Order: sequence, then structure tokens, then C-alpha cells
Amino acid sequence: MKNSDFEKILQKNFSLPGFRKGQREIITAVLEKKDVLAVLPTGGGKSLCYQFPALWTQQLVIVISPLIALMRDQVASLHRMGLRAGCLYSGQTDQEKRALFQEMNEGGPFVLYLSPERVQKEGFKKWIMNRNIALFAVDEAHCVSQWGHDFREEYTQINVLKILRPDIPILALTASATPIVLNDISKNLSLNKPEKMVHGFYRPNLFYQVEACADEEDKLEYLSQSLRQIPTGRKLIYCGTRKQTEELARFLEKKFDGVDYYHAGLSTSERTRVQEQYIRSELKILVATNAFGMGIDQPDVRLVVHYQLPANIDSLYQEMGRAGRDEKESNCLLLYAKADKGLQSFFIMNSDAPKAIKDSRWRNLEALVNYAEGSECRHGEILTYYRDSQRLRACGHCDACEPKSERKIVKAPRQTAVISAASQIKLRSKVKKKSSMVEVTMDDLQERRFLSLKAWRKQKAIELDLPAFVVFSDQTLKHLSVKNPQTLDQMKLVHGIGDMKLEKFGWDILAQLQQID
Repeated sequence: MKNSDFEKILQKNFSLPGFRKGQREIITAVLEKKDVLAVLPTGGGKSLCYQFPALWTQQLVIVISPLIALMRDQVASLHRMGLRAGCLYSGQTDQEKRALFQEMNEGGPFVLYLSPERVQKEGFKKWIMNRNIALFAVDEAHCVSQWGHDFREEYTQINVLKILRPDIPILALTASATPIVLNDISKNLSLNKPEKMVHGFYRPNLFYQVEACADEEDKLEYLSQSLRQIPTGRKLIYCGTRKQTEELARFLEKKFDGVDYYHAGLSTSERTRVQEQYIRSELKILVATNAFGMGIDQPDVRLVVHYQLPANIDSLYQEMGRAGRDEKESNCLLLYAKADKGLQSFFIMNSDAPKAIKDSRWRNLEALVNYAEGSECRHGEILTYYRDSQRLRACGHCDACEPKSERKIVKAPRQTAVISAASQIKLRSKVKKKSSMVEVTMDDLQERRFLSLKAWRKQKAIELDLPAFVVFSDQTLKHLSVKNPQTLDQMKLVHGIGDMKLEKFGWDILAQLQQID
């Protein structure tokens, strides 16, 4: 496999000057018939990793994809480049299906997109047994894992591919997955000693910012200011509930042009209308639940705002990743209120999931809260959390590293009109707003303890290759600084310290506190 040959195909067929980080390694591995688990973030070029092998081998590549809209979009994109591709989905006529199979029977390179349900059909199982197939690719592979943020029952039987054709490599692709999820994907797809490749989580064009909001008025002020401060391009605003989505859209359309909303409760025709208007840039500001986004690839999203806390870091990162896909400067703003945790807690408590899954969701939510309340480099924490091949101490383009950056959204003075509007946008949680964001107050000595503990935590996180917020949250360090425990028994009473962390870090913390006093 000569590098020059790779480059020729890339430039001639895909009109790309070079590979993005991780792409060449992934492609090389699957061409060597190895199973691969690959994590490339939203906009990181996952599709090339299975489209390229079809041209190189001059054979069929089969891609399992969860959304018809996504399949059709990919096929249209390949056709525009003059490449052969097609998809099978419900609603097609028999004539369309026959034409597709006739084209594939001619041989040569072809990318075929299928739903996970179609893989289970007996006709398909028989069909693949005698085909020259270069690769099976499973897109959105986190759907395979029960520990993932978007588990789907229909994905659980895709391991039939490895059972029927163990000679064909499988490429499992996802935009975000923790090591636990990756192991679960490997197990559920029956992968054979897969190469694990995690690349590209660092998005240097994105400015990450988290703002703690005491009440709804705070949120509306930050949101309004962000839309004024970033007037160009498209904007996505994510909410936790359908009702919140509609109420917020009604508020914004009084102040800005091109506003609409999207959630799963809309009719199919309404969802299609909104998607098409968004794609054509007729909508500039879209307020949505997490139902919006998969398969939507617009390059000029300049702002993504999370108006409420999502369920976990995976969801946060994936949705933030829809900003700046053209690699131009864009902003990602998380508006965090303590009451938001109550909403996500409600969702977990009312879920029918088994206890083990609920426990995992509780841990994921706690990790996100700790990230939101943290004060270390936002990009660096994300890279470490996902075990990316790259690490950062300071990025220079997040609110933690550059609190005075010109790119930071700075809240304007509170306006009476905003306060009035906020009274009409009710939070789903009935938590008292003002009291929900009470901060731990510290005197000078306690502040010195806190800074000392932060420095200790940073070094410990580097040593263990963990995000700082996984070692201890800022809130826990503040409580330690105020209570100043002198024994392990006293430390047990501190917020955020359980038996495992006490055993692992207890003596280190006591020693660190004694250095200050």
C-alpha cells in the first residue's frame, strides 16, 4: 500500500488534499482485514473510512446506518462525486430495488447502505454468503452498547455479520464512546481482537464555555447575548423537553428572525419541513430536543447552546460537535443550573431500564455535572475523558483557559423585558431557583487550601491519565477547604467522597491540607 497511491485515490475521487487525523490508520487496518473500533468525532470524516476501501479493493462495502435520511444523504453525496452507491429501505418500489441489485451485480466498487433491521432478514443473510465484500461498516456503533447514550434494540443482532462471514473485517464507527462503551461494542459485534483508534476530539476552532445560571432570567440573558454577539451562520439551541423547546422558540421569534423548533412530538411532515428549511438556510435559529441532529451535516453552524443540561458528556460533545464543521471559529455554550440536574434525574428515575443501566446513567450525569462545575481546560478534559491519542494542558480557547477572550459570551445587564419573558418560561423542575445555585463561600485561608488542592488534583489527574473532574469535582475541593478534615473519618462526611475515593486519595488529601495550615 503505497502512500502515493492512497493520495491519488483521495485527490482524484474525493477531491481532498489529504487525510484527516486517524483516517489513514483506520483505512490501512481494515484493508489488512483487521476488525477496527474507531472513534472520530462529529465532522471528523468517518464516512471516508468505509467509502475509500470500496474504491481501493474495487469491491462492495456494506454500511449499517440507523437513519434513512442519513443513508440517502450519503448516497447523494457519493453520486455527486461520480461514485457508485445505493441504499435499501422501506418504502422503495420493487423496480427501484431490482435496479439497485442489477447495478451491484455488475461488480466493481459499490457502497450499499442498509438499516440494522434489514440485516436480520433471511434473504439478506443468504445473499451475502456468496458476495465479494471488502468490509462491513457499522455507523453510529454506540447504539450497539447498552452503556451508550443511544442504545437501540435493533442493533443487538448485527453480530450475525461476523457469524456468517468471519472472513470480512468489521469497522465499528462512532462519534463519542468511553472505554466501557467501546468494550461493549466489541463484545456485542463479536469483533476479533479489534484495533481501537480514538482520534480527533480536539476541535481547535471551537470555543467552549460553561455558565452557571442562578435562574431562568440568567439563562435568557446569556442566550440573547450569544445570538446578538454571533449574528452570522446558523444556531442550534438544545433543550431538555418538548414544552421548553416550544416556549423558548416563541420567546426568541419575537426578537430574532428565522426561528423555529423541532422535537419528536411533531408530525413527520412538520419535522421534514423544519429539516428542509434548516438545510436551505431559511431557518437561522433552531430550538430543538436531542431528536434533532443525527445525519444533519451543515458546515456553517456558528453557535450551539445547551439551554439545559443534557444526559451525559457523550450527548453534550456530540451536539457541540455540530458547530463549525467548516473549521471556522464557532462557539459552544452550556447554560447550567442546578435545577437542570433535577430534570435529568427525573428522566432516569422514571426509566424502565434495569438497575445496572440506571446506575450507569447516574454516574454519567454526575460526571457531566462535575465537568460543568469544573475549572480546568475544557478541551483538555474532553480529550482525556475519551482517551484521545492527543492530550492538552491548556487549549487557549475555552472559558477556563481564556476567561477574558473576545470570543467569550458576556452577559449584558439584566433587562426588564427578559425578566418578564422568563416568568412565562417555566422550568420543569420546581426547585427554588435562587437558592439552587448557592456557592460555597471561603475566607482567605480556605481559598489557599482550595488552590492547593486544585494543584494537587491537576497533577494526580495527569499521573492517572484521568480528567480532573473524575478525580474530584470543584465542589468537593471547596467543601474540603472549608471543613478542613484532620482524619479519614472526618473526611467521610465531605460532599463527593465515598469509600473508594477515600481509600485511593484520603491520605494524600490530608497531607496536602496540613501543608497549608
